[in-house]
Amino acid sequence: MIKNFILNLLKLTPNPFHPLTFIHGTPDIGRNVYIGLFSEINAKGGTVMIGDNCDIASFCSINVADSHKKCIGLAGEIDRGCIILEDNVFVGSHSFIGGRVKIGHHSVVAAGTILIADGRVIPPYSLIIGNPYVIKERYYLNKTHGNLKVEDIIAAYESMKPMPPPTRKIDENGRIEKDGY
Repeated sequence: MIKNFILNLLKLTPNPFHPLTFIHGTPDIGRNVYIGLFSEINAKGGTVMIGDNCDIASFCSINVADSHKKCIGLAGEIDRGCIILEDNVFVGSHSFIGGRVKIGHHSVVAAGTILIADGRVIPPYSLIIGNPYVIKERYYLNKTHGNLKVEDIIAAYESMKPMPPPTRKIDENGRIEKDGY
């Protein structure tokens, strides 16, 4: 009941992500995507495509509309672009993505980044950070975790089976013994 009241009060369209996520237009959003609280996806009059397994943190804006030239009299209409996030892209909290940009798979837009890239194609495994933004191309391509490369971790994750529940043993003093993990 309160949820419906808030949705009506703020004129929000219900969506599968979060009741306080703003979705405008008809973005193409893939499977297993998370979009956090108070984030905005604006595809009205343009194109937004978000691939599978993306994570868009809270307080982010992905917006195809740029009205600054119209506002100051340099254009007769709002400029609208195309924004594409390929699969497995992470967008950190308080980031803005606008303009015309394609972000390659397995890339990270760091928290607080302002990315307005007119026609830029960012390669996979990149780190985009800052204001003004800096692109560290293929930053995550050969990163390791211990002795594993990212490719090994991805392959292992894709072949994983659910972990069995731990077995708990009680010692003679009634304490739970460690279960090995």
